[in-house]
Amino acid sequence: MHLDPKMPAVDRCVLRAILDRHAAERPGKVFAVFEGGESWTYGELHARVRRAAAALQRLGVRQGELVLSWLPNGPDAVTVWFALNYIGAVYVPVNTAYRGALLAHVVADSGASLIVLHGGLADRLAALPAGALRRGIVVGPANASLAFETIDAAVLSGTDGDPADPDRPIAPWDLQSVIYTSGTTGPSKGVLSSYLHLWSTSMAFHFVTEADRGMANLPLFHAGGTGAVYRMLVKGASVAVVDSFRTQTFWQTIRATGTTVLTLLGAMTPFLMKQPASAGDRGHGLRAVTMVPLADDAAMFIERFGVDVYTTFNMTEVSCPIFSGPNPAKAGSCGELRAGVQARVVDENDCELAPGSVGELIVRTDMPWAMNAGYHRNPEATARAWRNGWFHTGDAFRMDADGTFYFVDRLKDAIRRRGENISSFEVEREILAHPAVREAAVVGVQSEFGEDEVMAIAALVPEQALNATALVEFLRPRLPHFMVPRYVRFVDELPKTPTQKVEKHRLRAEGRTPDTWDGLSSGLRFKRERLA
Repeated sequence: MHLDPKMPAVDRCVLRAILDRHAAERPGKVFAVFEGGESWTYGELHARVRRAAAALQRLGVRQGELVLSWLPNGPDAVTVWFALNYIGAVYVPVNTAYRGALLAHVVADSGASLIVLHGGLADRLAALPAGALRRGIVVGPANASLAFETIDAAVLSGTDGDPADPDRPIAPWDLQSVIYTSGTTGPSKGVLSSYLHLWSTSMAFHFVTEADRGMANLPLFHAGGTGAVYRMLVKGASVAVVDSFRTQTFWQTIRATGTTVLTLLGAMTPFLMKQPASAGDRGHGLRAVTMVPLADDAAMFIERFGVDVYTTFNMTEVSCPIFSGPNPAKAGSCGELRAGVQARVVDENDCELAPGSVGELIVRTDMPWAMNAGYHRNPEATARAWRNGWFHTGDAFRMDADGTFYFVDRLKDAIRRRGENISSFEVEREILAHPAVREAAVVGVQSEFGEDEVMAIAALVPEQALNATALVEFLRPRLPHFMVPRYVRFVDELPKTPTQKVEKHRLRAEGRTPDTWDGLSSGLRFKRERLA
């Protein structure tokens, strides 16, 4: 197969070829460890995947076919994913929290005729139209009968024969997966990703080596989970696959699994920082984390836990176009452009803005197929996102004169109050600076004056106390007057997707609840300070 010189060799980016190469070169090296102590060497992984791949072929799965995988993190999820890609089929993971209309949309939109599912999820599927589904491979006892043929997952570990070669060699630009976005503002969109897309994302993590062990503590139906596994495969390293991030047992899991590198996403960092300090804070093997977003107290994190910190900007559709060096000093930064990527900060007409101005981040890559190939069965959304030859992220950014990029907000989350544009991200950052606040979200709610008002929703650190007045007084010297929240509400937990994204659409829909504090009604005034 002829490749552009800019592209990696097939055995460096296509899963089947990577796995065959590692099984030959390092069969005894451990690739994966799981909760409970199970581990697989590269040789064992190769044999397991080939058995499952042969079983899928016997069931009629062919190269290029989309197959749904509805499984929690663990050995079965890894086996099914790798086996599908080994025969050139397309891995379509489904969010294990989905039910009802969300689940029905993904099943119908995928057009898949086969699903591999955990038996404990069968009742959710039984309540929906089968659509194109004709068969299901069920892992564990099913809790409901399904309207199509079901097959016990034992078939995947059979020993009958080897998988046949695909009809044609698997190419780097072939479709590897369709990963559905969270769908926080509308129906989930299936992101079309090639092997080159996943490889390019993996290579952004320049500090990871074959000696490292990563951790996949995000679900494998999320780009963060698949990326955590694939980059360790690409580099010939190893990975710990765990069910989820848990604050209380985080460091215990790091030590038990031998993890050396991982990604901390969203609230994970403040959750860890707000745990009581202990003598064991440095008693672990973790050497580096990718912190997204970069916390204001990153320097304190580095000092306390003795690790290097990197940061990046990414989304399912792109491949970490912006990445930092170790221990970035610029607060709120995402890093700089990495080699082979172009980016601009533009206005609504895609005209580039001057450094320091806020606009939408658009990106493209020198190497073809290094980012998404559009949205599955959604040409309108594909055209909107890829207009003018650039991928439009939907995120507001600014770039400084040195070429460092800063995330400002999701465009849809921006708030306009008193004629000023407000970044919810920046307000949240200041709220999280309060030691009693564990997590926070800021949304705009309509006021009686026909404009947005700022509403803060916060969850407190266990056994900590804080009232709305005290929180606002904490914020007043830290924020411009127009950014100080008028409304404050305390909750036990913020609503989140299984990938730990705060569901702001739910908070906006709930609006001002009976327990919401109103600063204006309480006598506070939010006015510009008058200068002498």
